[in-house]
Amino acid sequence: MKRSVLAAALGLALSVGGASAEGFERNIMTGGPQGTYIQIGRDIAALGADCGLTLNVVESAGSLENFVGVRNRRNTQFGIVQSDVLEYLKTFEANDPEVQKAVKGVRIMFPLYNEEIHVLARKDIASMKDLAGRKIAVGKKDSGTFLTATLIMDILQVKAGERIDINPDEALPKLLSGEIDAFFYVAGAPAALFTGNAIDKAKFHLVPITEAPLLATYTPSRIEAGTYSFQDQPVDLIAVKAVMMTYDYDIKRNAYHRESCKAVADFSSLILTGLDKLKATGHPKWKTVDLTALPPGWQVGVCVKAGMALDYKPACKPPAEKAGGGADDSNEEYLNLLKQRLQQ
Repeated sequence: MKRSVLAAALGLALSVGGASAEGFERNIMTGGPQGTYIQIGRDIAALGADCGLTLNVVESAGSLENFVGVRNRRNTQFGIVQSDVLEYLKTFEANDPEVQKAVKGVRIMFPLYNEEIHVLARKDIASMKDLAGRKIAVGKKDSGTFLTATLIMDILQVKAGERIDINPDEALPKLLSGEIDAFFYVAGAPAALFTGNAIDKAKFHLVPITEAPLLATYTPSRIEAGTYSFQDQPVDLIAVKAVMMTYDYDIKRNAYHRESCKAVADFSSLILTGLDKLKATGHPKWKTVDLTALPPGWQVGVCVKAGMALDYKPACKPPAEKAGGGADDSNEEYLNLLKQRLQQ
């Protein structure tokens, strides 16, 4: 990834104002209205609502805005971020004061699921190399899609004829009308953008992404046939991990930090104990979540660890206690394993 691209995006994100204790709220930064992040955020908010905790789900441009928002944005305790964004922030952190400022205090909450890298294109674009010289939408500059698209094209040394910095919601109609040739979209499949719009399979398809140089950074993946109405065959491509981030609040500092740490601990506990419910009733991607698959080099927050204690009780009022109370033996064993792995 080019250092200048990262710096420009960080400059946009760091302009957000600092946090304040006034009018305390709980917020999670997600993504666009048709993306997977926003659905995951709504699922987590529903867990809170079940026991009287309000979590506001905030639309955003995506990963980098979310990352810096967790550190800087008012009343924002949570954000969902791509693992390749984390990797490259770490790469630049040692020698770049601006990146150091952005990274300071931001911590892992939980790893979530793999996000597929979709490249929807005209049918005559058969491979990533065919993007050379074409008009391509790569996402807004403070989004994870933008950074991923930039990195992939740099690795493959593919030079677009024109790069358009718009989000996927804006890019899809431009592709369908012939104004652009392709666009990148990083989202967990099935992505609502592709399931809620009519896409002519005779004209458009998902481009396979199987180039060996990309496998040092990304995970091989596959979108099975029929996932989208325009897709008759399975498509091999690559994926990144979505990670839920938070801030390392200091309960000795002030009331805002104490309230925010409590919110992080509460929702850490709710996600741990409610994972089976999320898998049963939430977005399909919850079924693939492994809460122990931590990206290397990142620490779990202190407030997260507090909420992982088996005897921790969220500050909420459940509608009704289940008969017998407490977790069954298998659930307790699972929670103990998670606690051990995440606290290492």
